[in-house]
Amino acid sequence: MTDGFEFTRDGAVARFTFTRPEKMNAITHEMWSAIPEVVAQVEAAPELKVLVLAGAGPHFSAGADISEFRTLRNTAEGASAYDKAVDAAVDALTGMRTPSVATIQGNCIGGGCQLAVACDFRFTADGARFGITPARLGIAYQFPSTRLLVSLVGPAWAKYLLLSGELVDAGRAREIGLVHDVVAAADLEPVTARFVETLCSRSQASIHGMNRIIEKIVAGQEEADQEVADIRLAVLHSADYAEGVDAFLNRRAPEFTDRPVR
Repeated sequence: MTDGFEFTRDGAVARFTFTRPEKMNAITHEMWSAIPEVVAQVEAAPELKVLVLAGAGPHFSAGADISEFRTLRNTAEGASAYDKAVDAAVDALTGMRTPSVATIQGNCIGGGCQLAVACDFRFTADGARFGITPARLGIAYQFPSTRLLVSLVGPAWAKYLLLSGELVDAGRAREIGLVHDVVAAADLEPVTARFVETLCSRSQASIHGMNRIIEKIVAGQEEADQEVADIRLAVLHSADYAEGVDAFLNRRAPEFTDRPVR
């Protein structure tokens, strides 16, 4: 078992929690490397409908464990290998059909913010701070993560965050579109839980299909292709479509049962 995080399941909800509060949940190379396998487990489990990312203690994550850089990133080859682990973790999260939700408190900086941005949704406590700091370390940010950031906040704010390395508070993060909602620290868990419950109640066939279509758009695709047509046709022929229409016409809550193709 990899040190530094805990992976748990509770009904339809999986939870990935950073467990290095004494290090502000700094992410080690081993932790980066473990994320794709965790994501694969969630995607392979038909009973799981949401993955929640969180940090133990007062912080989400202060980013990559810089203490490893002197050994693991002290050569160009080492830096390249390290970046591959980071990119694989980000790619795994962004490629998920199962929705992912980051619940954020305290510091969400560097690699921590990188993983939060890779999630579908971000809810944060009002005392949180956000920053992406490659310019403070002499690092050029990875292309896929830069693309994700630009898609969220636009090029102007992406430049502000990346080029200055300055931190922004939770209010500014919401203002620029970096997070979906800001709540009091005491309300973070219940607000996130209610949203997770909402996701679980929706058509999973529809959610998985639309998540894939959005991923293709963010990657730069401008027109529908055969995969998009196949996704839409599969959902149209699902039991969920019939249930959704019948529930709407009869003014009742739908009870979706279809499982998306994994």
